[in-house]
Amino acid sequence: MSEAAGMDAGNRPDAVATAAAVRNGETDARTVTEQAIARIEKLDPELNAVIHTRFEAARAEVVAGLPDGPLHGVPILVKDLGTEVEGLPATGGSRLFSQVTARRDSELVARYRRAGAVVLGTTNTPELGLNASTEPALNGPTRNPWNHAYSPGGSSGGSAAAVAAGMVPVAHASDGGGSIRIPAAACGLFGLKPSRGRVSPAPRPTTLSGLVSGHHALTTTVRDSALLLDVAAGPLLGDAYAAPQPAGPFAELARRDPGRLRIGLVTALPDGPQVHAECARAVHSAAELCERLGHEVVETTARYRPADVAVTSAVLMGADVVAQIDARLERLGRPLADDDIEPFTRVIYETYRALPAADVSRALRRVQEIGWAVGAAFNEVDLLLSPTLAQPTPPLGTLDTANPESIYRHASVYSAFTSVYNVTGMPAMSVPFFGHDGQGLPLGVQFAGPLGGEGTLLALAAQLEQAAR
Repeated sequence: MSEAAGMDAGNRPDAVATAAAVRNGETDARTVTEQAIARIEKLDPELNAVIHTRFEAARAEVVAGLPDGPLHGVPILVKDLGTEVEGLPATGGSRLFSQVTARRDSELVARYRRAGAVVLGTTNTPELGLNASTEPALNGPTRNPWNHAYSPGGSSGGSAAAVAAGMVPVAHASDGGGSIRIPAAACGLFGLKPSRGRVSPAPRPTTLSGLVSGHHALTTTVRDSALLLDVAAGPLLGDAYAAPQPAGPFAELARRDPGRLRIGLVTALPDGPQVHAECARAVHSAAELCERLGHEVVETTARYRPADVAVTSAVLMGADVVAQIDARLERLGRPLADDDIEPFTRVIYETYRALPAADVSRALRRVQEIGWAVGAAFNEVDLLLSPTLAQPTPPLGTLDTANPESIYRHASVYSAFTSVYNVTGMPAMSVPFFGHDGQGLPLGVQFAGPLGGEGTLLALAAQLEQAAR
């Protein structure tokens, strides 16, 4: 797809405009739904972003009448990982789970439905979300709408490709190490990872990975992200984590003047990967725009080492992968077969299945220490600015789970700036307004804030979005 074609999604009505048009009688939910279905059927054979559909069920729901909520008539897709749609396969991108069917909606999907959204299907994801690219053996690779030879990022790559191509205005995504922000950067979208506990994971138990993962969405506009966060946010009684209460609805916070912010600029990491010149150029362009808007930008030093974050996160995520796989095998009543999981997932499973409990405890302690260290930066600045990715979006095959050695060699490059905010639970966003790399692919920059700081992030993002037009 050409660069111009990749921008088509930005020329379509966003979710806010779509809901307004339905509400005002300029169109109706049936027409909007049929148009989205037609776009999926036309575009997805090349992109492979949507893996399971429920078109007839969605049509029936529209005919029966949708709830009169803020997303009334808005078509949406849900990532096939950790969030389930009743009646659709819930595979997590894994052959081991390929025969699992969701018996009910996850709480987040139920909230989308209560807001009037039309759920059309689920999107592709790497196996159990363990890759910064979306190339699972179960479903095959998803292709970047900007250039089909390149990755759309991961693990929310299917959702990102669907939104970037204009199939739907918004799609659910989740983030355990950068899995909202990396695809946002790769596909030229806005992607916010909320604070830990902002969105309930129910009914999936919040195990160790709940410390580092969170759910939200990929969008073309900041106001869509704010609206969807208003729909999705809020703890369910009994949730293990709950984020601080916002100062008001996120849609309102996004419209506020952010005031004069002090922004810390981070362009390198201690013992971290080299930042590509194009990624550095994008982050400096963002810093210059912030200064033109009246903000103060000061260079600062990162308070963490990416290798330390990676090891700590790997223990928590690895232990959770073992728990998921063992629970599935127990239900099946058999041992793990050779073709159940991909080679990279098997390395993780074998590495962490005998993990001593003391190592998990040490990782949990280290999570808190990293959080305190990074949190101290917000005594000096309001937000932190960095590249989203240290290197431009890779071609498909670079992050090949059939080659674990290659994954370990390359993966940390693409999560070095993102995964720290999963470990700390702090909100962070990838903003797409700062140019393209030499291949014509978008470049994203990342802003992060203290726990509960989504309102400030959204207000700044909306200001940047307006200035970049």
